[in-house]
Amino acid sequence: MNIKFWGVRGSIPSPLTPQQIQAKISAAINRITEKDIASPQARENFIARLPKWIYETAGGNTPCVELTSSLNKKIVFDAGSGIRVMGKLGIPPEDHHYSIFFSHFHWDHIQGFPFFDPAYNPRSVFDIYSPFPDMDKYLKDQMIEPYYPVSWDVMTKNMNFHVLHPGREEIIDGLKINCVRMNHPGSSYSYSVEEKGHKFVYATDVEIKNEHFEPSRERTAVFKDADVLVLDSQYTVEEAARKVNWGHSAFCYAIDFAVAWNIKKLYLFHHEPTYDDRKLYSILESARWYAEYISKDPVKVFLAVEGTEIKL
Repeated sequence: MNIKFWGVRGSIPSPLTPQQIQAKISAAINRITEKDIASPQARENFIARLPKWIYETAGGNTPCVELTSSLNKKIVFDAGSGIRVMGKLGIPPEDHHYSIFFSHFHWDHIQGFPFFDPAYNPRSVFDIYSPFPDMDKYLKDQMIEPYYPVSWDVMTKNMNFHVLHPGREEIIDGLKINCVRMNHPGSSYSYSVEEKGHKFVYATDVEIKNEHFEPSRERTAVFKDADVLVLDSQYTVEEAARKVNWGHSAFCYAIDFAVAWNIKKLYLFHHEPTYDDRKLYSILESARWYAEYISKDPVKVFLAVEGTEIKL
């Protein structure tokens, strides 16, 4: 399996502001010494040594994660604004077939679909999955006047909808798929994908509660012993305490959860739109410290960043 992040931000797209770009430039300039500009190689070395919050950006697009199987089957989780970029820059499947799994249908998870170029290609075939029986209505309704100038009928006619049932394992595109309902306003569902002994889990828009640590058949099938877990980690602890029942988790709760379910690698996901890159990378640093503090064999913690690829 190959996993790629196309959108990692939560709630609403949040592109870099001019002030944030200026802050990055200023921070880089303040670090320069005469040695750093002595030669082209010195300049390259200087750039390579810059903190990631200066040299990189986590990205501002809302959730979209692409999984490509060993058989080159294309699985997509959610259709936030990141799916527009995937349509422009991604490698399309040779058979023009996409399987899309929706965690839920809040706007930040569907808003990119009307801008997904392959959806307008008559050769494209879509199999769309979720436990929500009215998923076709939700997707179509965001494209009616006055909200969008182009109707759903303009898209490919090859749109097939499939209702999933938590606790019922499915074999889709040769992959073993399980899902489980999580705590979020209006409900949200997490998915696991297994292939050749490896397990990937996509779990966004989750407010972790005590019951999520308790074994159940559905939770065990999805989470236990996963190689990679992409998990909602939108808040700091202080902000999570102020936003109880908003449906999102603090990064330390995500680590507790990953340790409890014997997860090997955790990717912090669904980033708060008001957090800039400097704060996100400081959260990552704190998260790694916390993981080492609570476990003798700590889970490896990463920040979900647009463009990052994971190979399993």
